[in-house]
Amino acid sequence: MSHAIRIASLYQDLRCSLDSLNEQPAGVIQAREVVLKALNDGDAHYGINTGFGALANKRIDTDELVRLQTNILLSHACGVGDPVPPDITRLMLQLKIHSLGLGYSGISLETFQQLLAFDRHAITPRVPSRGSVGASGDLAPLAHLCLPLIGRGEVWNDNNDGFVPAATALANAGLQAIDLQAKDGLALINGTQLMAAYGAHVLHRALDLRIAADILAAMSLEALQGSAAPMDERIHAIRPHPGQQLVAANIRLLLQHSEILKSHRDCGKVQDPYCLRCVPQVHGASRDAIDHAIDVVERELNSVTDNPLVFDDADIISGGNFHGQPLALALDYAAIAIAELASISERRTYLLLEGHDGLPKLLMRDTGVNSGFMIPQYTAAALVSENKVLCHPASVDSIPTSLGQEDHVSMGSISALKLLGVLKNTERVLAVELLTASQALDFRAPLQPGAGIRAAHAAVREQIQHVEADYEVRNDLDICADLLRGGRLLQAVQAESGALH
Repeated sequence: MSHAIRIASLYQDLRCSLDSLNEQPAGVIQAREVVLKALNDGDAHYGINTGFGALANKRIDTDELVRLQTNILLSHACGVGDPVPPDITRLMLQLKIHSLGLGYSGISLETFQQLLAFDRHAITPRVPSRGSVGASGDLAPLAHLCLPLIGRGEVWNDNNDGFVPAATALANAGLQAIDLQAKDGLALINGTQLMAAYGAHVLHRALDLRIAADILAAMSLEALQGSAAPMDERIHAIRPHPGQQLVAANIRLLLQHSEILKSHRDCGKVQDPYCLRCVPQVHGASRDAIDHAIDVVERELNSVTDNPLVFDDADIISGGNFHGQPLALALDYAAIAIAELASISERRTYLLLEGHDGLPKLLMRDTGVNSGFMIPQYTAAALVSENKVLCHPASVDSIPTSLGQEDHVSMGSISALKLLGVLKNTERVLAVELLTASQALDFRAPLQPGAGIRAAHAAVREQIQHVEADYEVRNDLDICADLLRGGRLLQAVQAESGALH
């Protein structure tokens, strides 16, 4: 059996799983023998010697079975829209191999070996992103993913900036197109690999992003001379949501040894606005929601979502493991959770610009002729607003397909695509806060923030200088986004503060 896949070590686990599969995995071979026996028992078996979906009751002659499996790829390859990013397409391919390798699909050994060869040669098919309703899995995207196995369709070129015909890529890799056998086409296109790949990719990135959000909240709190009292462990012990407790612990750790906090301890301020005071509650709720989504996606990554399923007692059972509802709900929930990190971040950015507690308005001394950091907040506000639209749940919708045979669908692929958009927007909103909080902290010198925040500020200042006149801000926002996305900010902070939760 293939290795279990966890989000925290997603790509390493997948590599171990694929490397553990030899060219003739026992589970694949045993399941295939069941399919071959079924072809000779005279009975109808869905998708093996029958049509598909609304055509499930139509029996297919033996001499038409190869054509049937080829036709299912051709007919279902009707996706539209921008291509799935190549890194997520690679993940789709690897997840498809992992699922088939568990040995419950009955795919032919030749077809399975062709998939392994695609992974080995890094052949990445061109997969249009739109066209799945997340019901019988991701039918259209998976059809495009697997068309190149038979020499059809397109694949990304070596630079991932264009496409070449699949036949060309096969020839360059020394491979030949294959003929699909009974059950192969259905095994290839049934499954939730598009939804699962998007979910796994985004949640893997969210693990670091949610910690980065805590770092930025602590930066802004220091720059605004906020109070550390709301982070008191006793507060969170009597409302013991796990995420809330972990976020409060992170903020406490980041604020250790802060000269800024000591300088205003007796200032008489009673309370901070919610975007500072309620960081543990808001970030913590997002963290718990993300953890729930991770649990769901991890189960899916290690599941078999084909149909029909082949068992070692020679049973072939048609079921509904391909239905994307578990993922659709979880990915909608994750999108809301990640969007909330952006929403509260934008409020902290706004607060930094208002001129509180000795900070200059708009974070420049000479405003009027200079707009200061006014407009980056506009960008953050626009992205937060877009996230609100993207967070409308796709999982509450269903449009029947296949002449009513598939009368309830999950729309989970839409949940997945939106989730990536929310993540990217949130990274950019947090980048705005990182830039503005760094500018604000400059005005607190020579007083120093906590060691972790000092490291975050230094990481920014290694590439971006303090400014006192208007300039083209976009490049600096790109730098800040790269610091967040690449994990370098988190690494710098943890090197000083110790590991964060």
